[in-house]
Amino acid sequence: MRYTPSAAQGGRAYVLGHSDAELERLARQGAFYADLTEDVLRRAGLQPGMRVLDVGCGAGDVSLLAAALVGAEGTVLGIDRSLQAVDTTQRRAAAAGLSNVRAAVAELDAFVADEPFDALVGRFVLMYQRDAAATLRSLVRQLRPGGIVAFQEMDMHAGRAVPESPEFQRCAAWIIATFERAGFDPDTGSKLYATFRRAGLPDVRLVAAGRAEGGPDSPAYAYMAGVARILLPTMERLGIATASEVDLDTLEERMRAEATAGDHCLILPTLVGAWARVCG
Repeated sequence: MRYTPSAAQGGRAYVLGHSDAELERLARQGAFYADLTEDVLRRAGLQPGMRVLDVGCGAGDVSLLAAALVGAEGTVLGIDRSLQAVDTTQRRAAAAGLSNVRAAVAELDAFVADEPFDALVGRFVLMYQRDAAATLRSLVRQLRPGGIVAFQEMDMHAGRAVPESPEFQRCAAWIIATFERAGFDPDTGSKLYATFRRAGLPDVRLVAAGRAEGGPDSPAYAYMAGVARILLPTMERLGIATASEVDLDTLEERMRAEATAGDHCLILPTLVGAWARVCG
């Protein structure tokens, strides 16, 4: 692998940070959405023996999913700007006995490989780019002709509760407002088709999926409260909510109690997957 820094990077500061707590949250999030992401990778055409580049690998969840699909005869390289994330990916791959996964520190639009990849994948990463189409266009150059491009992003505004659940919806509103005021697009998923097209990709295919949750044992309450916990310092700095308003110590249980008492169905943000093949 060859890595050459560029003068102007397309990525911006990750609003959730790279603390140990955030990497642990990413792993829980990865498990929460694993089946939905695996479905996109399968639809896109990941097969045994492929060489895959996972960009913005975070805690390594997509890298591990891709490794299972390409098998021992394939390889996966995860790249991330955070050394902590890279170390976590490598540690989790080793713990899973996956010798075909490795990770490296790199900026997305500054990465250059010695050999082309068969597939380029990523989840919840394009929303953090100043120009997602330009970043994607740069990354596509690392693929062989006919290579696969597959990304999955959120449409946060699609989340809702039926009937209305004020605690859940208030938490969702705080999270969305934090992303927006920090300069990130919480609905990058709904723009994936246009992003792929602007990156010069033909015949773009799409699928949307999501998690619908209810009852006292749902992981949705912990998931939402976990995001709010990591974002709280930014929420306060941007004037969105105070620590006393959020009350992290009771937030998860407040959402659980309200949703359970009212038999609410919680619709989590929609995940949009897009995939295409590079012209050969």
